Amino acid sequence: MWTVFREFLWLGCVSFGGPAAHVGYFHRRFVTGLGWLDEATFARLMALTQFLPGPASSQLGFAIGRHRAGLPGAVAAFVAFTLPSFLLMLALAVYAARLPDTVLDGLARGLKWLAVVVVADAVLTLGGKFCRDGPTRALALATAVLLWAWPGIGTQLLALLAAALIGLTWRRGGEPPATDGTATPRRGPLLAFALIAGLLWLLPGAGLAGLARDFYSAGALVFGGGHVVLPLLQGLVGERLTEDAFLTGYAAAQAVPGPMFSLAAYLGALLAPGPAWLGALTAALAIFLPGFLLVLGLADAWQRLAARPALAGAVAGLNAAVVGLLLAALYDPVFRSAVQGGVDLVMVGVGFLLLRWGRVPLVWLVVGMAGFGLVVELV
Repeated sequence: MWTVFREFLWLGCVSFGGPAAHVGYFHRRFVTGLGWLDEATFARLMALTQFLPGPASSQLGFAIGRHRAGLPGAVAAFVAFTLPSFLLMLALAVYAARLPDTVLDGLARGLKWLAVVVVADAVLTLGGKFCRDGPTRALALATAVLLWAWPGIGTQLLALLAAALIGLTWRRGGEPPATDGTATPRRGPLLAFALIAGLLWLLPGAGLAGLARDFYSAGALVFGGGHVVLPLLQGLVGERLTEDAFLTGYAAAQAVPGPMFSLAAYLGALLAPGPAWLGALTAALAIFLPGFLLVLGLADAWQRLAARPALAGAVAGLNAAVVGLLLAALYDPVFRSAVQGGVDLVMVGVGFLLLRWGRVPLVWLVVGMAGFGLVVELV
């Protein structure tokens, strides 16, 4: 469990760029680097988290930790991956007035360059693994085009379902995907759904309990990750904050490493009826809890179902569609938000070459991109 905690804590410190980039970080570290799980298992877990409400990248990390070290490993993965961004967002809530805007803008600019680099690397790596023939490449491209034309969680879910059905049709009776050979228990799904439904209605509406209910509701109802949770949180708690305070937290959540759902820590600290740290902790735990209960309840059943030979084609279709989702995210919002001119494009190109062929350690890219972004903004 300590190894899981250490690895995810490191990623929590350097995983800039949002959910699509996090997939790239996880694949590079846990599949390619450490070999904690094989390509097929990683792909099935990734596909599952795309269907569930909540923070997809954090749910994927939770599932990887559970795969490695059971429930303690899952908890360790969540705590470690979330801790750096939680502390940064809590500090922002307490000390926001003292931070120069130029410094925050410069760091954010450089880290957006890094996000383009990491997501592009993930598209190429996963595309090479899961899109090796014409049909899978066509599915990936079609998924990306659909999302470019009609962005939204509805299109995303529709594309995933269509890809699974298409894959099931053209590869019916194919070879089963690889598994790790471990037996999985059959408990959990009903308990997870009962907890999700019950907790949402049992929490009272005042004080810390009311704060927990609001953020728990957001975590249970939102599909599509950090960017989609913004309007929902604004509807739930936005009227209790100034618009500037709310948008400052949202901008900062995109600049810090780790999950964007850590915005809840910032908002909880500002809304806390007592100590800021207690409000931040309550809001953060509440917004992540529904998604993790779903992973805990459904991961085993999904792994067994996806490993059946008859569904090998559906899994292949899902894998291709997930590559398409990453490709769509690479352009919008990652590339469009990061590249506004020639300097941005040059920095993205240099960073990609260094990561892909220069074999520069990721930590140096993080420091370098953030530093150059700060210099460019100040100059």
